[in-house]
Amino acid sequence: MAQSDFLYPENPWRSQEVNCLHQDPHQQLLDCLSDSFHATNKLIGVLNMHLGYKLASVEMKRDGTIKESSDIIIQAMMKIQKELQKVDDALKDKLEPTLYRKLRDIKGRETEKIAIIQKVISVILGEATSAASAVAVKLVGSTVTTGIINKLITVLAQIGASLLGSIGVAVLRLGIDMIFCAILGAVEKTQLQAAIKSYEIHLVEFKSASEKYRHAITEVTNTVNQQMK
Repeated sequence: MAQSDFLYPENPWRSQEVNCLHQDPHQQLLDCLSDSFHATNKLIGVLNMHLGYKLASVEMKRDGTIKESSDIIIQAMMKIQKELQKVDDALKDKLEPTLYRKLRDIKGRETEKIAIIQKVISVILGEATSAASAVAVKLVGSTVTTGIINKLITVLAQIGASLLGSIGVAVLRLGIDMIFCAILGAVEKTQLQAAIKSYEIHLVEFKSASEKYRHAITEVTNTVNQQMK
């Protein structure tokens, strides 16, 4: 008998509810969290190298809660957004309105956008490489900052504020049964069904948001590498 079944035998439907979850959901959650840290550090490396930033890398707090690790990523991404907003403001100030509108046009060609930024990037950053321009295009002249990063921040904040947020990262490594033991210890038994449903929803949203974020950052690094060839 599972530990949580032993502790709460009056919940006979619990096992059925747990079985409705995706396979190894605890591992999926841990993987998404780990991937988000890895992608954030990759982005920080690109920004430091090509835009001259001095952002510190981030690390999962393995002896802390999911909320604590989520907050670390959120704070890092908000710092990145703040720095990129400065670049965006400077581009808007230095470029002619028509050129700035072309830069912000999602459907515009990246080669044209890079050429536009190349005209003023040295004034803004003191750096005139095509790689720096490519980074600015991918992160300022796209939906990465305003869309994908914002979405991940929102999902992480929701997870942190949910019952999942209070669970320790180390608990994720112990399996689904221990996760639900932690949830059971945090809520009334009548709230268990809602807690399980919330877990499912947050996992799906987090997986989607983290995958889009990871793919976007990979695209940024690939574009930069092409410019450096």
